[in-house]
Amino acid sequence: MSRIEKLMSQKSRPMVAHRGFIYTLERTLEDKCTFRCKNRNCKARCHTNLSMDFFMLDPTAHSHAPNPEQIPAIEAMNKIKMKVVSSDEATSSIIQSSLRALPLTAVSSLPSPASLVRTVRRQRPTPCSTSNSLLLDLFRKTDRGEDFVLYEDNQMIICATTRNLSLLKQCKHWFVDGTFKAVWRHVQDNGLTRKYEDDDTFRLNVRKLLVLPFVSASEVIEAFDLLADDFDDEAENLVEYFEETWIGEKKIRGNGRKKPKFNNELWNVYEHVMNNLPRSNNAVEAWLGIARKI
Repeated sequence: MSRIEKLMSQKSRPMVAHRGFIYTLERTLEDKCTFRCKNRNCKARCHTNLSMDFFMLDPTAHSHAPNPEQIPAIEAMNKIKMKVVSSDEATSSIIQSSLRALPLTAVSSLPSPASLVRTVRRQRPTPCSTSNSLLLDLFRKTDRGEDFVLYEDNQMIICATTRNLSLLKQCKHWFVDGTFKAVWRHVQDNGLTRKYEDDDTFRLNVRKLLVLPFVSASEVIEAFDLLADDFDDEAENLVEYFEETWIGEKKIRGNGRKKPKFNNELWNVYEHVMNNLPRSNNAVEAWLGIARKI
């Protein structure tokens, strides 16, 4: 059997390539690794030893033709990421040197130039801060001198005063803004704006993601899995962002999923709809708009 090529995905997850087909790691067991075809519409699987050196079971049949041109493109991306971590070279220099030997047939499998630049910038180590605080003291207190920052880390800042909290405790329903609006920003950041404008199927699939809050909480994961299979490889980063943030990644070892950044209970509005409760904050925004004019 021909050799297995080891690769890494854009999220630094193990992948293997064999005879023009690419497989992503699905789970790791005690004695083997299970991989699935990178094409989400294909059900092909393969099993390797833990070090991913050889197949323990022959790969099952694919429902599509191989695409060997993708392999050197992924290898080039892996090379770029490794070089970024250990080099202070300019972004353009790293990209040019890493792609110099890339076959012309593989160029079409590369991300857009803008995406390549973003990849380099994301991989660069973040400069260390000399202070644990993310905010100046000026912004940590209200005009009345009350403490205003309840919690802060590298991902979020929670602002409220003690009086704010006492008022919130009296409210049966809380309204939060700016949740799934972030999906559109990720469509733009991944260079998918033109695809969204021109591809009716892709546009519909993105909109389906945005209505997952209206699906019963017990069926959200199943609904997401069905939707994820409808996206092509070009939207892989978008789907992975949504999965990590709102659904939870699949665990590499065993079954189940990791805890997402925002639990289902925070954004699911199915019960609100069924109980005829507010499912948006339009009324609050309207009140705020009037208050600003006073």
